[in-house]
Amino acid sequence: MYLEYYGLKEAPFNITPNPRFLFFSAKHREAFNHLLYGIRERKGFVQLTGEVGAGKTTLCRALLEQLGPNFSTALILNPVLDADQMVKAIAMEFNLPVRGLDRLETIAQINAFLLRQLEQGKDTVLIIDEAQDLTPELLEQIRLLSNLETDDRKLLQIILMGQPELRTRLNDHRLRQLRQRITVRYHLAPLKRQEVGQYIQHRLQVSGANGAPYFTWAAVWRIYSYSKGIPRLINAICDKCLLAGFVQQRDKIDFGMVGLAVKELEGIIES
Repeated sequence: MYLEYYGLKEAPFNITPNPRFLFFSAKHREAFNHLLYGIRERKGFVQLTGEVGAGKTTLCRALLEQLGPNFSTALILNPVLDADQMVKAIAMEFNLPVRGLDRLETIAQINAFLLRQLEQGKDTVLIIDEAQDLTPELLEQIRLLSNLETDDRKLLQIILMGQPELRTRLNDHRLRQLRQRITVRYHLAPLKRQEVGQYIQHRLQVSGANGAPYFTWAAVWRIYSYSKGIPRLINAICDKCLLAGFVQQRDKIDFGMVGLAVKELEGIIES
């Protein structure tokens, strides 16, 4: 509704993980570099954790764009499966014909695929999002997949992304073999107070903003106070603010408008 009023090409604060809108804070840049390092140096396992809405999935999609044609990738977004379903889902993400095959046959297909990738000079990457939901059995199955290797290199690079609970899950004594194989770890922290204004301005510019709308210093402070620097919450608040600005026909988003947006998000209805 407010796009035409503000002269925007697209909504700047959608909560979908669009890599074009990725704001590289210092922590997001570090996380991105850790992921690239782990993959390009064939470290086997990489672990990325962060709070809900911190930007892990957006970072992941930006990574996939960065890797280029010499990498084959599979992304598992919903890992709540049993072991057979997980192995089959991974194979299907690599476009392997595994319908009707059992787990051992499917793993054999994956292994053959990885060897073909090696012969073609390509690397293969498996990314599992929401990995904190994986059961110990599934995590052990993923570890077994990482055993697919030649004498001098791992055939499959695996990134486990999840909420902070993933670190607790991996401390389970039963998963010590997997934990020992994770050589690259990074925890993605929320944005700092001074980065929130930069984040908002970045997304507005990507959307085609040219001076309007603009958020006052006090508005940005209140957005940070509520969101604690979590990008998804920042997006939700800012979207409500722009709608309010459109209704009031105002370019300036101030402290009071942010307060109204927060109340709406919290379901606080004033009579």
